[in-house]
Amino acid sequence: MEETRSRELKLLAQKIRLETLKIIASRGNGHIGGSMSIADALAVLYGEVLNVDPKDPLKKDRDWCVLSKGHAGPAMYAALGLKGYFPIEEAYTLNDYRSHFPSHTDRSLTRGVDLTTGSLGQGISEAAGAALGNKMQGIKSYVYVFVGDGEADEGQVWEAAQFAAHYKLDHLIALIDENGRQLDGSCDEVMSHGRGIAAKFDAFGWNVIEVKDGNDVDEICDALLLAKKQEGPSAVILHTVKGKGVTYVEKTGAHSSKPSKEEWAEMLKEAKEKLAAMEGSL
Repeated sequence: MEETRSRELKLLAQKIRLETLKIIASRGNGHIGGSMSIADALAVLYGEVLNVDPKDPLKKDRDWCVLSKGHAGPAMYAALGLKGYFPIEEAYTLNDYRSHFPSHTDRSLTRGVDLTTGSLGQGISEAAGAALGNKMQGIKSYVYVFVGDGEADEGQVWEAAQFAAHYKLDHLIALIDENGRQLDGSCDEVMSHGRGIAAKFDAFGWNVIEVKDGNDVDEICDALLLAKKQEGPSAVILHTVKGKGVTYVEKTGAHSSKPSKEEWAEMLKEAKEKLAAMEGSL
């Protein structure tokens, strides 16, 4: 990727981080860590890869983006708002009564959300179904789905993996957010994946592409372009940092956080300063 485009995507990722913080701050607490770890991948998808049109969110030949790790909904809302699906300020009503922005994404409520997710394991199953449906209709669009490494404890994830391989869903690409932590601690402590998530997807018949730095937009973009050339479903393993870009969350690695007013102020200040520095370097 050319340097200018790379910088633009890094800038978009930082904007997603800042807006995600604003969205969660409007509620006072939420899943900051797992939202921040996928900000770079969301920037690559919505800034470079996806064939989508905010003016026509249901166009038949669009690419789909599914958030199986539904607790990262605020990051998805940030990406969608910055893409132009709705004024970003609308998402500052996160989880309020009658809000169109619940903590987990809902296609019936939020413009640009392709599938309703929340119960872990559900989203990748839906994504596989969508990919099969598109294939049966001769639609060549891609379905991208974010799956958490903690979420991959769920048996439903592996039922979907078996299904996708059996039906040779080569337009299904899973982005596995391997940030190493889940609700109750590290993934290795809570429920180890044995030889690793990559080995498990390989065993289920998927193409596996590992991204050493899953928070690097250039590496992510290269991996997604490679995945699109493969036959059968692909799993892009993103080795990410929980809370990436937010010092407070990186230190704790918390699944969900309820910062104090002072901590919120410091996080937002840090994000704004990083954004200003990046804008100044363009």
